[in-house]
Amino acid sequence: MNGWLLTAGGLATATAVIHIGAGGRSVVHPLLAGPLAAEPRSTLHAVWHLVTADLLLSAFALLAMAWTRAPSTALVLFIAAQYLAYTLAFLAVTLTASWPRPLLRLPQWTLLLPVSVCSFISTV
Repeated sequence: MNGWLLTAGGLATATAVIHIGAGGRSVVHPLLAGPLAAEPRSTLHAVWHLVTADLLLSAFALLAMAWTRAPSTALVLFIAAQYLAYTLAFLAVTLTASWPRPLLRLPQWTLLLPVSVCSFISTV
């Protein structure tokens, strides 16, 4: 068993669960109920489901690889890079917003970054 991958997979699973539960209620439902035109609203809804699928599939892959004798280094590094990109996207949006305490306003990066770091460390 690879403890780093197990940790990354557990954090990725928690991220997916939070995304589905809290994110659906606090982000997607209000956006879908808003004044957006039908096409952008439907695109947003589809993108939400794409992200959900991605989070679930990557969590499953990390957990499965945690129990294999020789996990795919390429796949682990791909997932690590993916979560790092998600982290940087959230930080860029968060740090350019003119909100008070912006890092706490969009805290998704606090779950995404540890998944990336633990995944990367598992390959060393």
